[in-house]
Amino acid sequence: MAKTLAQEFTKGLWEEIPPFRLVLGLCPTLAVTKSVQNGIGMGIATTFVLVFSNLLVSLLRDVIPSKIRIACFIIIIATFVTVVELLMQAFAYPLYLQLGIFIPLIVVNCIVLGRSEAFASKNKPVYAIADGLGIGVGFTLSLGVLGAVREVLGEGTFYGMQVFGSSFEPFTFMVEAPGAFVCLGLLLCLMNLAGSR
Repeated sequence: MAKTLAQEFTKGLWEEIPPFRLVLGLCPTLAVTKSVQNGIGMGIATTFVLVFSNLLVSLLRDVIPSKIRIACFIIIIATFVTVVELLMQAFAYPLYLQLGIFIPLIVVNCIVLGRSEAFASKNKPVYAIADGLGIGVGFTLSLGVLGAVREVLGEGTFYGMQVFGSSFEPFTFMVEAPGAFVCLGLLLCLMNLAGSR
């Protein structure tokens, strides 16, 4: 049965939330979530690429030959990644420096290519936009939550503001790579517990 426009949007917020349900996009999820700002910045950049690449793939779905569709999707995605990279250089340069190589790597993010192939290439533009926006917002929220937990425990700050008193000893393990895996695993566990009720 076909889903409504609202269902296509909201599925990305819980039912198909990328890092926790689809287990996709884990490289940027683990690498850039040392802080809330980095997590939300990466999420917004990925959302921009998701929405516009889904729209263009959907608009061109009848003219792209099926044998070369993946190459065409990657070209479309790379175009929007270049746009978002240039926009970040112009308007959010400190964040662009923080995210570094992970902005161009959105091109190979499984979420973006997966949504183009599995959804946008088979649905009308308005549904493709709703899908891209829902998945992007869910991805942004996931990275924001993961970044918040890691920043609060690992640095004792939230969005750069001090949370604990001067006697707080930061749990620096949480802002290192192993801490990212542990934090992601704990959040996955909590989501599964909440989903099983």
